[in-house]
Amino acid sequence: MSRPARPATLLIASDWAPIRAFDPVVRRDPEAVYGDLLPVLRRADLRVVNCECALTSARRSVWKSGAVFKGDPGHVRGLTAVPFEVACLANNHVLDYGVSGLRGTLDLLRSHGIRTVGAGLTEAQAWRPLSILVRGSRVILINISEGEDLTAARGGPGVCGWDLPRTLQLIRKCKRQGGCVLVIAHCGLEYVPYPPPYVLEAFRAMIEAGADGVVGHHPHVPQGIVWHRGRPIVCSLGNFVFYQPTDLFYRKTGFCVSLRLRGDAVAGMEIHPYRITDTGLRSLAPAEARSFHQRIRRISRPLQSAAGTAKAWDAYLAWYGAQGFVSEVRGILDKMASEPAKAAAMFRNRITTLQHAELWRDCLTRIVAGKQTAGSKEALRVIDEWFTRPVVPSCGPQCPPAA
Repeated sequence: MSRPARPATLLIASDWAPIRAFDPVVRRDPEAVYGDLLPVLRRADLRVVNCECALTSARRSVWKSGAVFKGDPGHVRGLTAVPFEVACLANNHVLDYGVSGLRGTLDLLRSHGIRTVGAGLTEAQAWRPLSILVRGSRVILINISEGEDLTAARGGPGVCGWDLPRTLQLIRKCKRQGGCVLVIAHCGLEYVPYPPPYVLEAFRAMIEAGADGVVGHHPHVPQGIVWHRGRPIVCSLGNFVFYQPTDLFYRKTGFCVSLRLRGDAVAGMEIHPYRITDTGLRSLAPAEARSFHQRIRRISRPLQSAAGTAKAWDAYLAWYGAQGFVSEVRGILDKMASEPAKAAAMFRNRITTLQHAELWRDCLTRIVAGKQTAGSKEALRVIDEWFTRPVVPSCGPQCPPAA
């Protein structure tokens, strides 16, 4: 009697950009940046990563709301060294060097055998799913982004933007064609442990439309995991090969996810947590990993219901408060005097991108209503931890979890 075929394994990693401290590491030794996570990456049958920058020799960047990132063409060795077979491009940085930067990135990746999804030189290309065979399983990847700084394709070049009705229609069409349909979404508010309600509502709707799993990134910190109708929703993986000059724990800790595929369905999931150091990634020691899993379970609990998600979001609104809104607006106005184009891009992005517009609207509505409650005490403790807990030096495999 023959043994059943081994399930195919697809690994999804989040934001990859050879910037800051990781620039020389990727140039010098492309494998080294992955540290002892490299064998984990290589065990998968297919590897997918979010390429969070243009890989271009262009020097002139665009005016935009946030930071500008780029790697140069030689950095592609950091992807082929693993190798990553698929690069997601629906994000808010692939157009930091304009259409020429996007075009060069597309050409470079494809010339090195890396397939792309989520951005293109036409709207049709940007919205085109990627269909790929993984050990006999047909996988269809749909990659979308909120299209910050008006980067969503509108007839011409751009990313596959945040259009929920169109995305749900695409999911249904792909599922009818057969295969395992996975959505990878670059969206949500940065650094917050809980996703805004609109994100989780959209992710649940994607599952109900036929998606077999949804994986999110962009918040730069880990967020919770929900199973909806027996299918996984991973709200945010946190950072990957993405260096931020900070000592905050949750911006230096992330995870990859391995999905086990059997036929046209997700048969199981495993997460692989790691620490982001000044020289690259390292897997968490056993005690660190146990503590990390406990925290993922902790931040996942409120997300199991719409009411819990709303309460967690309300706690963040209380934490952000009127002072957070005033500080953000004042910072943009101060920028107007020195860099008016930058300030205009910042304001434009706040009112045209859902993550910022929802925050401002809900914050102002809370103030108008005179709401004084502080929100869920448990959620407030978690939010404060995500914004204040520092990284502590590693003490090896027996390192106890932080309080």
